[in-house]
Amino acid sequence: MTKFLLRKSWVFPCVFIITSGVIAKGELQPVDYVNPYIGNISVLLYPTHPTVSLPNSLLRVYPQRDDYTGTLLRGLPVVLTRYRGSFAFNISPFQGDENEIEPVMSYSYDQEKITPYMYSVYLDKEQIQIRFAPSRQAALYEMKFEREKPVYLTLSTEDGELRWDGEAVSGYQTLANNIKAYIWLEPETKPANAGVLKDGKMDLSQTASSGKDAAIVLKFGDKTPSLHIRYGISYIDENQARRNMESEIKSYDLKPLLEEGRRMWNEALGKMLVEGGSENEKTGFYTALYRTYERPVCISEAGRYFSGFDGKIHSDNGTPFYTDDLIWDTFRAAHPLRVLTEPKLEMNILNSYIRMAGESAHDWMPTFPSVTGDAPMMNCNHVVVSVLDAYQKGLRGFALEQAYKACKAAMTEKTLLPWSTMPAGELDRFYHEHGYLPALREGERETDPNVNSFERRQTVPVTLGNSYDSWCLAQIARVLGKTNDYNYFLKCSYDYTNLFNPETHFFHPKDDQGQFIEPFSYVTSGGLGARDYYDENNGWTYRWGLQYNLADFVDLMGGRKAFITGLDATFAEPLGREKWKFYQQFPDQTGNVGQFSMGNEPSFHIPYLYNYAGEPWKTQKSIRSLLQMWFRNDLMGIPGDEDGGAMSAFVAFSMMGFYPVTPGLSIYDIGSPVFSKVVIKMDNGREFKIIAHNCSAENKYIQSAKLNGKEWNKPWFSQHDIRNGALLELEMGKRANKSWGSAPESAPPSEGVTR
Repeated sequence: MTKFLLRKSWVFPCVFIITSGVIAKGELQPVDYVNPYIGNISVLLYPTHPTVSLPNSLLRVYPQRDDYTGTLLRGLPVVLTRYRGSFAFNISPFQGDENEIEPVMSYSYDQEKITPYMYSVYLDKEQIQIRFAPSRQAALYEMKFEREKPVYLTLSTEDGELRWDGEAVSGYQTLANNIKAYIWLEPETKPANAGVLKDGKMDLSQTASSGKDAAIVLKFGDKTPSLHIRYGISYIDENQARRNMESEIKSYDLKPLLEEGRRMWNEALGKMLVEGGSENEKTGFYTALYRTYERPVCISEAGRYFSGFDGKIHSDNGTPFYTDDLIWDTFRAAHPLRVLTEPKLEMNILNSYIRMAGESAHDWMPTFPSVTGDAPMMNCNHVVVSVLDAYQKGLRGFALEQAYKACKAAMTEKTLLPWSTMPAGELDRFYHEHGYLPALREGERETDPNVNSFERRQTVPVTLGNSYDSWCLAQIARVLGKTNDYNYFLKCSYDYTNLFNPETHFFHPKDDQGQFIEPFSYVTSGGLGARDYYDENNGWTYRWGLQYNLADFVDLMGGRKAFITGLDATFAEPLGREKWKFYQQFPDQTGNVGQFSMGNEPSFHIPYLYNYAGEPWKTQKSIRSLLQMWFRNDLMGIPGDEDGGAMSAFVAFSMMGFYPVTPGLSIYDIGSPVFSKVVIKMDNGREFKIIAHNCSAENKYIQSAKLNGKEWNKPWFSQHDIRNGALLELEMGKRANKSWGSAPESAPPSEGVTR
């Protein structure tokens, strides 16, 4: 047992656990609660994948099949290289007729077992037992063959080059932007023969293959009971792939890799310890934490990294380089969670993004950083939110001035249009002059060639998102003493008012003449995913898209009572049509409770908004209901896209009992904790504890609270309150205490009403 679990109060129930493939009796540790299969069957779109990796590591794999219900595996994966399911290289073991070998074999399988640090599966038709363990940039496969037939092992790539030199297979696969992923693979047992797979046949006269479906085949004898294959991966070159393998995989024994993987996952997940709740709730919590460590990934290799932003190899100067982050999703909760529990990691990530800007052609802060560069995805420039959030919560290990310049350049020089990294154009000039992105009327033809033909203009989220980004940039400008910039961008942060319809109290698209688009439905207008006017969600979701100035929003809505009425209506308003018709238009807007969508990121903060208008008890009720309804310990236990740890971070925060509604403000909103005790181990050695007395499924309402021994009647607390360690005590009950936290002066702070 690792030392962070030695305290008697944290001894978990005695169970049987799998360690290094041996079933042993012991105490359940955090990693043992992780169920990688949660959410593998999605409501509509992409599910989660049962990913095997070390925390935030370059090498990640999961079984290659259409989805969880797929009955065939497509070979064995080597490394996940980019968002949603693209693998460089594939390993295929085979026994049988040589003429049946394919670059990627399809396998019937059974008895699959997955933990964060181990993959095991039985290929039942082939009668081959597979076990796998990863390191950070290298891994080891163990294969046991039950039949006495010749054994073949194929390594293939979709588009690249592979060669056999008598000791190892090496080569590369070409990725986007002409970037390459390299491999060095060594079998413990030397094959009897080796060749290339060409036109369905093994050609022993050649030892190099290139182009589409390039494949090398290693042939072993018919008395080969087992094979051990170790390999390394690199984005630098083949020699570095070899060095990665040799430094991380010292032998062909799985046991030390499994033990180290288990130790690393327990160290990461053990930063948050919980008591109380059910076993299923603990599984949901630790699985959510595990998902937050899948991205971004460290691609520093022995002090160097390859940058997809300039196509060059750089020294990391002792600071690891991270990439592969879905920031439009993760700025909301995943980045704030790291600020709280992994501040050094978060600073390294922000430093990586600052480097990316410096390595790019325009010195723009990236939008969606990936291995292959800045991916043109989603809208707005939300790295600025994470920069401000980290700084406001006390992180200082990154260059704020440099980050500011890169964020400002991205927001003022790059187009605001969705799914584009082009320079600003005519629509951007209109935005900066008028304070909103103009919409087209139904049937009106697009005139700007920079507008993505599928993603469209997304008028409302672009305006709301850029308003938020402008507010964040203004706050950084104030810290840096840039008064003119502060005043300018603070004014821009009120651009959302230009699309607020005072008659309907919705954010409503306008044309270039300043007229609201009519006729208009906040449920159905805007085409597929409402992308003409919104993005993936309809007007009901984006009605609540203002996260940083909720004091003003309450005022715009007509006061606290009207604000609450609008929130209640969101959870009660029906879909307005048959489900199949609704989801045909809104496949992303899943996990519905009325018009509220638990399955998509722009909705995460909405249940907490009752705290801002005097009814925190409704936040407590909503959060508990949503967690119970949509986040369960089963295959459909996630209602929408996971998206880089974004949704899982919402779950982790909410199960602990608080949530960062406004990243960039140093505060957290209080919800309703699922556990009777939570201990968060902070980087400075202190602990933030939450004790929820009488907490249970029924006792979900806060009756009273104390923070550090003092009465606390506010549904929020600040980073300052907890940074040196803290104790938040909550008395829980079955009936709502509607007066707790309800006073106007108890509402969480926000920018304010200055219109």
